[in-house]
Amino acid sequence: MKIVFMGTPEFAVPSLRALAESGDEVVALVAQPDKPSGRGRKLTPPPTKQLAGELGIPVLQPSGIRTDEFVRELKKLNPDLICVVAYGKILPKAVLDLPRLGCINVHASLLPEYRGAAPINWAIARGEKVTGVTTMMMDEGMDTGDVLLQREMPIDDEDTGKTLSGKLSQLGAELLIETIELLRKGELRPQKQDESRATYAPLLKKEDGRIDWGKPAVEIGNLVRGMLPWPGAFTTLGGKLLKVFKVRVLEGQGRPGEVIESQSGVLRVGTGEGTIEIEELQIEGGKRLDSKAFLAGRKIEPGTVLGR
Repeated sequence: MKIVFMGTPEFAVPSLRALAESGDEVVALVAQPDKPSGRGRKLTPPPTKQLAGELGIPVLQPSGIRTDEFVRELKKLNPDLICVVAYGKILPKAVLDLPRLGCINVHASLLPEYRGAAPINWAIARGEKVTGVTTMMMDEGMDTGDVLLQREMPIDDEDTGKTLSGKLSQLGAELLIETIELLRKGELRPQKQDESRATYAPLLKKEDGRIDWGKPAVEIGNLVRGMLPWPGAFTTLGGKLLKVFKVRVLEGQGRPGEVIESQSGVLRVGTGEGTIEIEELQIEGGKRLDSKAFLAGRKIEPGTVLGR
């Protein structure tokens, strides 16, 4: 089959590689435009474009996918199938109707749960113990198409948004190839989604990482893990931004946000229920450090309140 692959970030890379090795022909990659990154704000190609360059796959990076010009380019490619993995835009009807076998999407949740842009991060932040990947036939809605296949994956207690994304990207690649094989054989059985079970995982904003010390320690721990690698969990210390990368949830009591202990490399903070031991952190203008190194260079008196 002739396949157009649409995907942009690192999550989509295993799926693109698996397709390229599957025996079908990937006639083009469609990715978001290059974006500035790093301190120099240098234009940087997305991960899928870098892989496409290695594999010799032509790349399209339209500024918009709802233009007649882009649709004409796709028509010239005459794809049998379009595969979409974390492309970042909802496809218009003109694109959805173009391939004879339709458009298949790989989504990093067990649909209809966690529809939207950040299902991995929100699943961790909301304390889920199980997630997974879904392949579906795309329609004009946001992750509302008929479900094709699903695979579950447990969320480990140490998983962050970054580590879980890596695991699910590999599982998604395997499921995409399996889905295409069943499609080829005419053995797929699409299932309507149960709208009564739908939940949402909206695009992350910087403010989503702010720690509310009045919440239980377990919820704060989930937030810290779920907000990695971006936007990251944060609070304030003495009016300065304090990023929090790793914590341990403990029992005990203390006023929300109040530093209970800050000696011998231990930085323990009260919450609405239980306590949090901060293990890795970074003060505004400083380096990311473990708590021992941080406290060696900065004295924090017990009774100090974070986030004030």
